[in-house]
Amino acid sequence: MDPETITAAVANNVRAQRAHRQMTLDELAARSGVSRGMLVQVEQGRTNPSISTLTRIADALGVTVARMVEVSDTPVVRVVSGADVVTFPHGKSSTARLLVGTDAPAILELWDWRLAPGDHHDGDAHPPGTREMLTVLEGRLTLSVYGKSHLAEAGDAVVFSADRPHRYANEGDTPLRFMMVVTEPRETPDRS
Repeated sequence: MDPETITAAVANNVRAQRAHRQMTLDELAARSGVSRGMLVQVEQGRTNPSISTLTRIADALGVTVARMVEVSDTPVVRVVSGADVVTFPHGKSSTARLLVGTDAPAILELWDWRLAPGDHHDGDAHPPGTREMLTVLEGRLTLSVYGKSHLAEAGDAVVFSADRPHRYANEGDTPLRFMMVVTEPRETPDRS
């Protein structure tokens, strides 16, 4: 990979990670031990930082160096082929497919769920502030949050706080399919 592409990726990723954490350049400089001037050059893509500098910046942002040099998030459009979609089998004939996800500037995931009649999935509580939005494409979803059940038919949409235990269930006799987006706030580094 050419150095210009990597420099652009580093600039993009450092800027995005710092912005997501609502850190000023001065705060990042203090946390990383990298001068403010060097950080400006890195974020503007005017320099290719040494591995030592990059490691200090990554540590201060709470991410890996690999995340800092990741080029996959630099394009405006990223297409994930069907062959690259991660599928998690569930029960005898149910699946959860993670179609695409990103972690900058926020954690977002797009899922395609299929639950056979009688199947369910118990979701653990996600980190505080996590929300899920879904739409039922086929069948009928019984969503339980804090022990209270909510029914959603094909064509219905739902949004809920997923920072508590929840359950998706197909209590009907036809297959259930729903699309879901999960948005989870990124933890900011401890500012102590």
